Amino acid sequence: MPTPDEAAIRAALAKIKDPLTGRDVVRAGRVQGMNVSPSGVSVTLEIDPKDAAVMEPVRTACERALRALPGAANASVILTAHRHGGPARPQGTQPAAAQRIGIPGVKAIVAVASGKGGVGKSTVAANLAVALAREGKRVGLLDADIYGPSVPHLLGLKGKPESDGTKVTPMRAFGLKVMSIGFIVDTDTPMIWRGPMVMSALSQMLADVDWGDLDVLVVDMPPGTGDAQLTLVQRVALAGAVIVSTPQDIALIDARKGLAMFRKTGVPILGLVENMALYICPQCGHEAHIFGHGGARETAEKLGCDFLGEIPLHLAIREQSDAGAPIVAAAPESREAQAFAAIARKVAAKLDSGAAQKPAPRIVVT
Repeated sequence: MPTPDEAAIRAALAKIKDPLTGRDVVRAGRVQGMNVSPSGVSVTLEIDPKDAAVMEPVRTACERALRALPGAANASVILTAHRHGGPARPQGTQPAAAQRIGIPGVKAIVAVASGKGGVGKSTVAANLAVALAREGKRVGLLDADIYGPSVPHLLGLKGKPESDGTKVTPMRAFGLKVMSIGFIVDTDTPMIWRGPMVMSALSQMLADVDWGDLDVLVVDMPPGTGDAQLTLVQRVALAGAVIVSTPQDIALIDARKGLAMFRKTGVPILGLVENMALYICPQCGHEAHIFGHGGARETAEKLGCDFLGEIPLHLAIREQSDAGAPIVAAAPESREAQAFAAIARKVAAKLDSGAAQKPAPRIVVT
């Protein structure tokens, strides 16, 4: 059955009244994003953060109205809160530390980032979070990769989180509290959002989720160093960042850019992880450095940051990721899982000692 067109969607939404303006949600200008694809329909309604409780019934009413349309049984509606800031800062300046957002009850927020996609950042983030939980930490995992959320698949999670109209209850898996835009939007639905909408969604997942008391919140960052990434590191009180790269020169070039972004915004660098460091044959155990060797360690030394460890390229990591069970949970005694565990212990030690709170060294080029 074909999905409805935009005209039919707007007509259905026009039947829902906005209680704050007295007009329907379309005429009130609430509809700020709409995506129609063969896999389903998704709509974004923009609201003020303080109106979240009032607008939650409107969201559910809009969702019911859309799902009544032929071909839109799985339609989803998301509230995105646009937060108006103070006066604009001069270009190139950074926000003061006091302006960065913390989360009540969360001791440390750690970003897992990469300068480019395809280096296994999300796999590292998921396994790092599980490994930290196995170390006795209370851990949350936020999938901040709005355009390509993969954490639900990596952890085998499906369905939508519950909400009381004010706070969203995170999903749970492998001892983690987990939140991702992938729980709200259909897997095959592309997120065609501009920067402000992305940041509003990220702000909601940070502030409007009931994270409870956590020792560490691991944030799987979007790849690259664009507007979403820069705004996130400027606004969120990060305890530190873990940079993921492969040994290839092209990946390390982008990793250096990512590292520079964190340093320029005053975020401490916890260290560099080399993923896919060497290939291990599952049949004979032969090792081969097919992407090069030692590049990340050498880069870390040159840039004055710690090298956290190497993760091998092994079939079991891919198989367990596809099965929705991270290797650290599925085979904790394996060599691959132990590599993640060793990195987690180093990160935990830095957080416990307060080393992550020390400002990053400043590099001056003359």
